[in-house]
Amino acid sequence: MKNTLSLWALLALACTATAQKKNFSYQFYGFVRGDLFYNTRANQAPVDGNFYLYPLDNDFDSKGKDINASPNGSFYTFTTRFGVDMQGPKIGQAKSSAKVEVDFGGFSPSTTMLRIRQAYVALEWEQAKLLIGQAWHPLFGNVVPDVLNLSTGAPFQPFNREPQIALTWHTGDFDLTASALWQLQYMSSGPEGASENYLKNSCIPEIYIGADYKQNGWIAGAGVHMISLKPRLSSTITGSNGKELRFKVNERMTTFSCEAHLQYKAPEWRLSAKTLLASCLDHTALLGGYGISDIDPETGEYEYTPMRHSTSWINFTYGNKWKAHFFAGYTKKLGCSRTLVTDEQYGMGLNIDQICSFNMAFSYNLPHWQIGLEYVPTTAWYGDTDLSNGRIINTHDVTNHRILGLVMYYF
Repeated sequence: MKNTLSLWALLALACTATAQKKNFSYQFYGFVRGDLFYNTRANQAPVDGNFYLYPLDNDFDSKGKDINASPNGSFYTFTTRFGVDMQGPKIGQAKSSAKVEVDFGGFSPSTTMLRIRQAYVALEWEQAKLLIGQAWHPLFGNVVPDVLNLSTGAPFQPFNREPQIALTWHTGDFDLTASALWQLQYMSSGPEGASENYLKNSCIPEIYIGADYKQNGWIAGAGVHMISLKPRLSSTITGSNGKELRFKVNERMTTFSCEAHLQYKAPEWRLSAKTLLASCLDHTALLGGYGISDIDPETGEYEYTPMRHSTSWINFTYGNKWKAHFFAGYTKKLGCSRTLVTDEQYGMGLNIDQICSFNMAFSYNLPHWQIGLEYVPTTAWYGDTDLSNGRIINTHDVTNHRILGLVMYYF
């Protein structure tokens, strides 16, 4: 009840502002969404199973039965969304605007709480746009799979929204983008688990630089991403006298990723694809992380080596009112450039050699409705880490079959 009242209070406040503020306009939007799903086994799937990623490894009991080979399913509506786009008065020659968007799929034990999805202000000139606030990560980009699952192509397609300062420059048919980003809801892994502290203590934001070409239904582009983390500020070792000793350390793990994307959109169909050489992008719902390549015996200070993954996807849709969707994604762990000195690693899915997934869906679309059915078979190959190169050996596969029914009402 309290959350419902908060939402109505937000609506009332916005309507009041519409009547009182000059040179402001407001456009409300959103949808009510229901997801009914069934899986043949346990999965890595945050947000109470709605954000589906990949099947979990075997977990054998004392009689050799796989505990994770148990079906599950549910029905949820907490991804229902509400947003408002605001247009304000000009500031000099720049148009001003803002966006606030919320849903109920919070990053907390409760999936009935409002959370901020996007909240930013923007200034737009004839050739440039400056965005300040929380918005989609530039690796999510303009080329995104058209599927029914909430995960929108993850763990093959980056999925992340972060506070950022982004500048886009329009020149001819090209858009040039430079972004500095900080973590909040989607966080990197490390010794403390998932935390924003690794980037916060680094004092260096994530950096993305990219370019897009857009003309006659085509989008083609590429980008480079840099992340620099400080996993620990102190270490603890056991001295020669058996006592624990603590030392301040200066650890840093810096690495780069690159991506390329392509899309062609025609009136009746659309073909899109993206490929990444990904390094430590686990905070974008991709497989990734890092391991320990050296330990100082006197202070316990670590040196780190990033894990690299190759990930690609392709998506084809045909139709408008009646639409067929096909998606295929593949991720392969390429390992690391330095020898690991311990089994300890930080990240997501680092004991997985490769993942292959297909997505076949059919939807019925009206101006305010979407009804669809989707089938997603996904296979992951698990194994042991080869410390010499970080790759996975002695693999075995597990497969999940996911069926999703979707109903959405847009407003």
